[in-house]
Amino acid sequence: MAMASLALQQHLLCCPKSNTWSAPKTPLRSRRARLLPLASSSSSSPPSPPSPETATQTAESCVNLGLSFFSKGRVKEALVQFENALSLNPNPMEAQAALYNKACCHSYKGEGKQAAECLRAALRDYNLKFSTILNDPDLASFRALPEFKQLQEEARLGGEDIGYGFRRDLKLISEVQAPFRGVRRFFYVAFSAAAGISMFFTVPRLIRAITGGDGAPDLWETAGNAAINVGGIVVLVVLFIWDNKKEEEQLAQISRDETLSRLPVRLSTNRIVELVQLRDTCRPVILAGKKETVSRAMEKAERFRSELLKRGVLLIPVIWGDYSKASIEKKGFGVPAKSASSLPSIGDDFEKRAQSITAKSRLKAEVRFKAEIVSPYEWERWIRDQQKSEEVLVPGDDVFIILRLDGRVRKSGKGMPDWQEIVKELPPMEDLLSKLER
Repeated sequence: MAMASLALQQHLLCCPKSNTWSAPKTPLRSRRARLLPLASSSSSSPPSPPSPETATQTAESCVNLGLSFFSKGRVKEALVQFENALSLNPNPMEAQAALYNKACCHSYKGEGKQAAECLRAALRDYNLKFSTILNDPDLASFRALPEFKQLQEEARLGGEDIGYGFRRDLKLISEVQAPFRGVRRFFYVAFSAAAGISMFFTVPRLIRAITGGDGAPDLWETAGNAAINVGGIVVLVVLFIWDNKKEEEQLAQISRDETLSRLPVRLSTNRIVELVQLRDTCRPVILAGKKETVSRAMEKAERFRSELLKRGVLLIPVIWGDYSKASIEKKGFGVPAKSASSLPSIGDDFEKRAQSITAKSRLKAEVRFKAEIVSPYEWERWIRDQQKSEEVLVPGDDVFIILRLDGRVRKSGKGMPDWQEIVKELPPMEDLLSKLER
């Protein structure tokens, strides 16, 4: 969580500093380095009592002290410090860090509602990036709660209560995937306006045609023109509404894809990575269902192992309800040190690291046909949400989901896959079609 606060400071480089800030202004890197000892200090040494010089607390000192308490497992005291920081007229950067870390404390205590309120305030008032919430291991238990799903849905829709940052990011991705939607909408509006103007002149002519008299236009011709205009407006409005509905469905799918990309797996080398790090490297195939069904599907896949490996297939089994709650409850803070070193740090430029040639070559060497899921409740929640989005699938049924090399869903279906058909359908990794899929 300490690293989370560092990234939050980096995200707000452009935020103005408070006029009441009394500490000397230092570059961001030096401030980050100063926070690291607090987050990594040994839990065996209690924090030293405040000296007379530090008796006057500032928002920054409260945040740092709260991080120190949290790293030692003293969650209640950490909460008090983060609340103190919010009461000391913090600048936007300090307020964002206090709210975010306070949410991490509530998440650790299983208080999903309070965590959601803190994150909602940080998103609305202090430009917190929703990707940070998706990425932080300290919020893993919160992401398995219904409150996270509600928060994500609110952020997708946008609004005054939560801000429009996440929706704006989703719309940018949507425009890339559907670049002509804006052009279509322009023509819908333009043609509707033209038909409306035509109706403005056609209605008086229609009235004159109905009343009759000298010089009155032909009734059937005028009525036909009016019917064409009305019909055109109705069709264009229906198309506009349909396009908006499709956009919302696409935004929901992009949001699910973003959540999917942050789900962690353990490779055969015991290294923990997120699915986003496997992009361009393999095609994950998720097999979710009862233990017997998934086991049979895995055994059948072994018969086609060499052909599936040529196509970059990575099997990820998910057994419904096979994971006890104790397995996901945190015994400490964050994730174990070995796991944390494999997960992306919030303060790092993750996209560049995921795309680096060195990282890709290392991952290719570690991918070995099968992977084990980490945070099973997050996996189950995502799969059930995906099933709900596809009306033909019922949540809880056996299901398989095949991902593309770029991380998006390629195909899904009820039951387990026919591996012979999968071999025919997926091109080998060296083929041109695979290169175009990246």
